[in-house]
Amino acid sequence: MHTREEKLEAFGRLLDVMDDLREKCPWDRKQTFESLRPNTIEETYELCDALMKHDELNICKELGDVLLHIIFYAKIGSESNQFDIADVCNKLCDKLIFRHPHVYGEAVANTAGEVVQTWEQIKLKEKDGNKTVLSGVPDALPSLIKAYRIQDKARNVGFDWEEREQVWAKVKEEISEFEAEVANMDKEKATAEFGDVLFSLINAARLYKINPDNALEHTNQKFIKRFNYVEAKAKEKGQALKDMTLDEMDKYWNEAKAL
Repeated sequence: MHTREEKLEAFGRLLDVMDDLREKCPWDRKQTFESLRPNTIEETYELCDALMKHDELNICKELGDVLLHIIFYAKIGSESNQFDIADVCNKLCDKLIFRHPHVYGEAVANTAGEVVQTWEQIKLKEKDGNKTVLSGVPDALPSLIKAYRIQDKARNVGFDWEEREQVWAKVKEEISEFEAEVANMDKEKATAEFGDVLFSLINAARLYKINPDNALEHTNQKFIKRFNYVEAKAKEKGQALKDMTLDEMDKYWNEAKAL
């Protein structure tokens, strides 16, 4: 691996390239915070995809793409004298040091669990930090991830089930309430109750240390793989999927599961 000096040299080279692009490339020159934002979201999801697939070659590539956006935003910030990459790095270092008093101060924490117990309280004490426990959850997060983060932050200040097994009564209660509203043909109430079902299941996943977003994505990929198999088999027989019977599709689906 590279030495610290080589890493610093590489980072400096990246800053030089960014300066060149911002000055000499017409496309890079016209970008703003707002225009880059959609690309940043896309690059972040591409990194997440590579992480899920344990694709180390693409993880490295996608990390570079995300880093480019960080450097780009810092460059734009420096042009209006708001902040530059040094401010970004220093603010991050200050925050990390403040949030780790067991490393940089007198506090003691010997396990990850002990660190988590004081994490939210420390964040609330930060200058310009979160004013409430849940204010640190971004509004723009996807709903499933947001639900998990809300529950996790509430847990960090003691708002949680005493025993994780207790969550199953809540899950069953929410499913029962959802079924009742479906039977009543009340779509608005059924929608609300279905949200409660999902929230309770996400809570169960959290309590059993399962990441619900990762779990759902694994199921998505599994379904895609099996469905593609069914479609490929249909094409081999010269059939269109819509012309196959459900029994025929089930046969190929079960073959895909066996594989």
